[in-house]
Amino acid sequence: MHRAFDICIPYNNLEFADIHRRGFFVMAEVHPFRGLRYDLACVGNLSAVIAPPYDVIDATLQQKLYDLSPYNFVRLILNKELPTDTPTENRYSRSARLLKEWLADGVIAQDSARSLYVYHQDFEVEGRRYTRKGVMGRVRLEKFGEGKIYPHEETLSGPKADRLKLFHATNMNLSQIFGLYPDEAGEVQAKLDAAVGRSLPIQATDHLGVVSKLWAVTDQHVISEVASLLSAKPVFIADGHHRYETALRYRDEKAATGDLKGDDAPANFVLMMLVSMSDPGLAILPTHRLISGLDALTSAQAAAILGQHFEIEQVGSGPEAMRETWERIEMDDSQELLGFGTVADSVWQTARFRSPDLMTQLAGEHSDDWRSLGVAILQRVVLEKLLPEAGMREPKCQYVHLLKEVDDAVVAKSCQLVALVAPATMDHVESIAGNLEKMPPKSTYFYPKLLTGLVVHSLRAH
Repeated sequence: MHRAFDICIPYNNLEFADIHRRGFFVMAEVHPFRGLRYDLACVGNLSAVIAPPYDVIDATLQQKLYDLSPYNFVRLILNKELPTDTPTENRYSRSARLLKEWLADGVIAQDSARSLYVYHQDFEVEGRRYTRKGVMGRVRLEKFGEGKIYPHEETLSGPKADRLKLFHATNMNLSQIFGLYPDEAGEVQAKLDAAVGRSLPIQATDHLGVVSKLWAVTDQHVISEVASLLSAKPVFIADGHHRYETALRYRDEKAATGDLKGDDAPANFVLMMLVSMSDPGLAILPTHRLISGLDALTSAQAAAILGQHFEIEQVGSGPEAMRETWERIEMDDSQELLGFGTVADSVWQTARFRSPDLMTQLAGEHSDDWRSLGVAILQRVVLEKLLPEAGMREPKCQYVHLLKEVDDAVVAKSCQLVALVAPATMDHVESIAGNLEKMPPKSTYFYPKLLTGLVVHSLRAH
């Protein structure tokens, strides 16, 4: 496994700027900052003003968040479009105007001390309880392939253009990137746990019942220790690739116009939540495929199509067979076992891939690690080869993560075929992304999403 670890020189009490000037800068650089946060005396219940990330907010949820409070953060990250919008008066200008008003009125205020922000999320998924722990700081931006920050997903131009307009309008990181770092010994989190101790956090509950807790850590000794430990580690972006690349472009624009004043200018950094890859609360959900655009398929027809390159075993029919199919995939703990349900007869079967040479032929441009992923096998072999060869040339996918969502789709007959597929693991993320390779779409789903509205990083010079 290739890992892009660099030798780094411990800096003890050296300032970050001194490290950079002395030429030691080969590390993921994490800084404290003076965050902008809601004044609870103005807004009341924090749960009424927080919001999920913009990319999971549909029109219905947007309206619900609008109705919760006139100060809900959705008005900044995803203001409503209006029929009267123009190039100069639009959702972005309204967000900027609201933010300016809230700052002037003290609805949002800047912390007096530079801090790191400890962030916990308590949640339940598929009947199990988790607590995911991490820390938010501002992380120095670097281009992919030139440092120690690695992407694992492809990005699209549309979302980046949208977020860049918001960057320009507000000059703020309104939401954080989700980054992962290796720390099997748990040293970083141990320091953070000790720092927050039994102190009370601010707390909010979102629309999914996820409880978020936030503490500001201002002890400079703790901050120095945490930053030192993190500096030796690579960071893999779990979520927020579009916003990270947008932050890079925003920084480069500032540099081109001469508005980037020194190494410590805020635009050189991006707000990031950092979570250990070994954190017990790091839940990676599968992304199952609901496949439509096909002829009505029976289990026998599906087995005949798949049997060319898979070993097929029928499990049974109905919801219990669906759950048993998924349990077999989980117990198998490999990427080569997939599950398929034919909606026409509600039959479920497992399919074990047995043609690795075919993946080499179909995806020879990728690494062995990439070609071994269940989502890659499903995409290249089943969706792009076997189904089209069987005359089903335009399979379309919807994506769900929970078995209940699968069952609902089967009952509603909203698709013809369901594919259950294991998520990529942390080892896959580290090996594939660390080798500067992008994973297939929908390989991972880190649940839950990070809330927006807990803390904001200003990109303005102070």
